[in-house]
Amino acid sequence: MTTKTTKAPSIEKGWEIKNRTYVLTGNRSPISWTIQTKHTARKPLLYFDETNGINKEIRYATNQKSLFVDEQNGAVTLSHVMFLDGVLYVPKEEQNLQKLLSLYHPLKGRLYQEFSPVEEAVDQLEVLDLQIDAMNAARNIDIDQAEAILRVEIGSKVNSMSSKEIKRDLLLFARTNPQLFISLANDDNVQLRNTAIRAEEAGIIKLSGDQRTFTWGSNGRKLMNVPFDENPYSAFAAFLKTDEGVEIYKSIDKKL
Repeated sequence: MTTKTTKAPSIEKGWEIKNRTYVLTGNRSPISWTIQTKHTARKPLLYFDETNGINKEIRYATNQKSLFVDEQNGAVTLSHVMFLDGVLYVPKEEQNLQKLLSLYHPLKGRLYQEFSPVEEAVDQLEVLDLQIDAMNAARNIDIDQAEAILRVEIGSKVNSMSSKEIKRDLLLFARTNPQLFISLANDDNVQLRNTAIRAEEAGIIKLSGDQRTFTWGSNGRKLMNVPFDENPYSAFAAFLKTDEGVEIYKSIDKKL
């Protein structure tokens, strides 16, 4: 029987022969995880050949030179492809399996990814840079803004904390969740929300039992109605940025 020979698809241009490691995404690490390695009518596994404009069936067989059914000859030896504890190491001698996982399998990037020490280092460096930026910002934040940011994270517990405890927990928050910290630090409404909460706790303003109306605590005069389906303190923070709300904010700030 004549062996079929075909030109390698353009996707393989620049392919490097080396050992490769694959890891499941999302920090998953089950004892074992098997992925599909052949096309079936129920579970398609296809590669679109742009040169010929056709879908080609994929079938991983350890005794074949090609991954494509129409390029395979004779009996085929099928094999399971299994991740153990979330990891699959494939030596350079197993080129078909590497190409299946790195180039052709539709689950790459969704279920698993090829491990790259360089990309891993870049990702880690970006995280470290973000942590440094966040912690430097946290060190320079005044105590009122620090309290406002921490209130989002830990709620009313912040009321019983000393200034040193607030600054300490703020630095820890910046280190463990730098992206959220920076987002909150740059959000004007966070400070205003905190002002509204402190004012309500101090009795300067009152929120009705149905959480739909804010009034002055001293005389019960209505300040604003809370729009339906909005967080009352977020709504009040937005109100404080209006022309009318600015004057109310100044009055609240003096009393606080």
